[in-house]
Amino acid sequence: MKHLRVYHNSIRSVRQLRFSHLGNISAFCLPAQTASFRRIFESAFSKRTMATAMAKRLEGKTIVVTGASSGIGRSTAKEFARTAPKNLKLILTARRIDSLQELAKEIKEEVGDGVQTLPVKLDVSNPEEVKNFVSSLPVEFQDIDVLVNNAGLVKGVAQAPDIDLADINTMFNTNVTGLINMTQAILPIFKKRSDGGRGDIINIGSIAGREAYPGGSIYCATKAAVKSFTEALRKELISTRIRIIEIDPGQVETEFSIVRYYGDKSKADAVYANCEPLTPEDIAEIIVFAVGRRENVVIADTLIFPNHQASPGHVYKKP
Repeated sequence: MKHLRVYHNSIRSVRQLRFSHLGNISAFCLPAQTASFRRIFESAFSKRTMATAMAKRLEGKTIVVTGASSGIGRSTAKEFARTAPKNLKLILTARRIDSLQELAKEIKEEVGDGVQTLPVKLDVSNPEEVKNFVSSLPVEFQDIDVLVNNAGLVKGVAQAPDIDLADINTMFNTNVTGLINMTQAILPIFKKRSDGGRGDIINIGSIAGREAYPGGSIYCATKAAVKSFTEALRKELISTRIRIIEIDPGQVETEFSIVRYYGDKSKADAVYANCEPLTPEDIAEIIVFAVGRRENVVIADTLIFPNHQASPGHVYKKP
């Protein structure tokens, strides 16, 4: 009889729940002997959204973003902070420390003290700076969980044999050697963890690494190298829980074209005229989404175009 009464009390509680329009479950006074039913109902009816799941997965992580002073890197740092505003550490790196400090200030004003930011002046093309990067961090920031290899650039539109040697070296030292050196600096931290290692490496590639175009031979070559390095790294780490993720944007309006044209804004603006390129925020959302997946889910390779683009050379512009 005792068990029968518990059963009937539980059924009565369910009926109350049905007609409550799913209000606050804690408002129902379920009998003490039906505590187990309370737990079941609370679990079944509690709201779980993708946003809350992502925030939970990111909580407590320490994230490095290279090239964070502008463009995709800057937007990525902000998107991480907005997604997990209660408990996160962000290491913001770039050559322009003033811009990083301003970014740190903006993040604090927007989300509060739950996100700790550490601006670090770093030129990824300088091997010595990269080598000393981790050891120079405060101890509480050294246990890194996520590396976003975003720093990269393009210089000029010259074709062989007229490509400037300085531009060649700058692109390879930043886009390829810098990315590889950063990966090698952070990877030992990941590999010390259980199951052969844990952590995320996100390499920002480009459509240029998949399809070369005239006037971009060196830049395309650097991004093709990033793609090959990324794919090999993923295979080398297959026995671990380390996720290797590549994100390849198409046309994105950042300082990219201004740097390409050596500061000539009129030429840079012409690249985006009469069309709607992607924004840095578009790519940042995808980066954070990829990192915020369940650990067993690897978004290994993603190509993102604006609606008007189908390849580097297939871009529709309004008349």
